[in-house]
Parts: sequence; structure tokens; C-alpha cells
Amino acid sequence: MNEIAIRFTNVSKIYKLYSSSRRRLLGLLFKRIPHKTKKAVVDMNLTIFRGESVAVLGRNGAGKSTMLKMITGVTFPTSGEIEVNGIVSALLELTSGFDQEFTGRENIYLKGRILGLSDADIAKLEPAIVEFAELEEYIDQPVRTYSSGMKARLGFSICVNINPEILIVDEALSVGDRAFRQKCIRKIQEIMQGDITMLFVTHSTETALEFCKRGVVMKAGRIVFDGDIHAAIDYYNTKY
Repeated sequence: MNEIAIRFTNVSKIYKLYSSSRRRLLGLLFKRIPHKTKKAVVDMNLTIFRGESVAVLGRNGAGKSTMLKMITGVTFPTSGEIEVNGIVSALLELTSGFDQEFTGRENIYLKGRILGLSDADIAKLEPAIVEFAELEEYIDQPVRTYSSGMKARLGFSICVNINPEILIVDEALSVGDRAFRQKCIRKIQEIMQGDITMLFVTHSTETALEFCKRGVVMKAGRIVFDGDIHAAIDYYNTKY
């Protein structure tokens, strides 16, 4: 029997939209503060099995980012249930979780702990993370001295070298210069040779074809197609 990596069961996510920051704050305390609502995800049912590579296609506002945030625990569903089995590494906001006053090396341990790893596990992975990031002597300098590209390279290196069981990629392959971007692509291709589950959110059908065998198309918070990647791309290009 195939092992379930991710499963959505009747999941909906509704955001409350307030006209001002003050009303948003009051809305946390009182239920009757006037507001509008936005249905970001509507009654989603989706099962992804261990080892699958799935592209999620859809235009801006389709609900893709909200789906990813619920998988990673950044936000929670308004209704329904989400099951996630395995260590999740998300190439979303690559620099989230960094302490600007810590060195790059110290941030490796900080982010590793956030991802649920022990210090002993992180110590084993540290040399590979440092080498991949190509930060050289900067690895022991405070992250506040890094450029945005250097921070992204360190974040990417941590995410792909922690041996994740579920890898979530959201258009995160534009890291650094062209040579480093190619290195990132090769690294993702390498880890995909194992029994890893990958969820790839992209606007590029070419990239989807390169990495994925299954495609899910979203529109207005709903899944409108789920099937073979070629059929999904045809649907996206002709009916979306």
C-alpha cells in the first residue's frame, strides 16, 4: 500500500479582511467587528503519496500559496483536516527564521532546530551546508552583513541538505547567479532520486515538466484538474 505523505480532507481557508489595522486588532478580541471574507481555499480534497512529484499550477490568487502555508503550518485551515507525514523542508521564504545578529554558522543550528533536528544531526550536516552555500569566510560573520542573495543561498543550502522527506518548492530556483541557480537545480534533481515527495508550485510549464509527473490545477481556491502532468498542462493552457 502506498504511504500517504500529504492529505487534505474537505479543507477550506477563509480570511477575514478588515478596513484598517485597528479593526483587525479589534477583530481578534470581538466577533462582531465589521469585515469582509475571502475564500482562499474551498473544500479541498487531495492525497499525495510518498515519492510523488506534483506540480501545482494556477494563476495569482488561485490559492496555491495558502495551500503551501497550511502544509508547512504557517497558517491553519478554517475547516477540514490536513495530514502531513514526514520532515518538511519548504523553499518558500528562504531567509525566514534567521537571527540577523547570529553568524551564518549559528543560523544553521538555529534553523535546524526550528526544523526539528537535534544539534548532533545538524553537526553532521553542517559541512555539506557550508560547502554548498559557497559563503567561505562569511559563514562566521553576522547575517546582518550578508546581501539578500547570500542570505537566500544559505537558506536554500539548509533546506536542501537536511535530508527532507517532503520538499516544497515555490518558484525558489532564482537564487544567486546563473551558475549557482544551475547548482540548485542539479541538487533538487539529485535529492529527487531518493524516496522524496515534492510539491512544486510554478507558473512555468517547462519547469513543471522537468521536475514533475503529476499536475494539479487550481482556480479560485478549488482544484479543477488532477492528473498526468502533460494532461494538466494541456488543461492549464487551453481551459484556464
